[in-house]
Amino acid sequence: MITFRNRVLNKALGLALSLTAVSTTAQADLALNFGLYASDKATAVVTQFRPLLSQIEVRMEKVLGEKVRIHTRISPTYDQAINKLANGEVDFARFGPASYVLAKDKNSAVELIAMESKKGKKMRSGYIIAHADSAIQDMSALKGERFAFGNEQSTIGRYFAQLLLAEAGVHDKELKGYSYLGRHDKVGEAVAKGDYAAGALKSSTFKKLVKKGRKIRILKEFKLATKAWAARQGLSARVQQALTQVLLEFDDKKALKVLKKDGFVAADDAAYNSVRKAIHNSDAFFK
Repeated sequence: MITFRNRVLNKALGLALSLTAVSTTAQADLALNFGLYASDKATAVVTQFRPLLSQIEVRMEKVLGEKVRIHTRISPTYDQAINKLANGEVDFARFGPASYVLAKDKNSAVELIAMESKKGKKMRSGYIIAHADSAIQDMSALKGERFAFGNEQSTIGRYFAQLLLAEAGVHDKELKGYSYLGRHDKVGEAVAKGDYAAGALKSSTFKKLVKKGRKIRILKEFKLATKAWAARQGLSARVQQALTQVLLEFDDKKALKVLKKDGFVAADDAAYNSVRKAIHNSDAFFK
């Protein structure tokens, strides 16, 4: 005979099992932290990247067979973003070439999982520019002139620019002056106004400024790898493989607009060797 006491115990046991099942399901949900550096307001960047990350979540869920939630972690500086990935505070991150190289320098277990691409290409252009009416025709002629750099940890805006200046025999003390203006567009505008004889900026910014009628021209072009997507040390192989698969198969053009790219290509760490050279030898500029 089932007593009242037994019925109460059975209900309690059933409730406990139900709560355990809910708890287990909740624990099975995969939460990932995605790292970004951004100079804009964090809320604006989160909003911009949400469509892309939502699509990545949906596609990872299909591959893994479990719920996936990606939380964006914004860093206001390059250093903070680099440290978060190197220290494992974020699970994966989107970095410019220099930030990826510096993060891997800090922690060699940081792993490249994919590279952004445009028309299947993993390399892009950077430019040293001069005013359109300038008589300067080569880098060596910049001695005694003023030069505009971008951010102090920018791949194009600092590291490549300083390496190329040093290779042309132009060092810090041989310039009339130089400044770090922070952003590529500020560099282009400053050169167009004649505040600086030359500066370094990415190709997309150059094209935009020329379209606006700014009087600038290319003094020297150089090639470098596209932006990197990298994973922290210790991220499970299953999750990392799923993320890589999703990125390499990603084809949602609308969601990709935030990257200004049309997809991803397979990771190729060697593609960043020229960036490593620029970073590790840029000190030659300071004499």
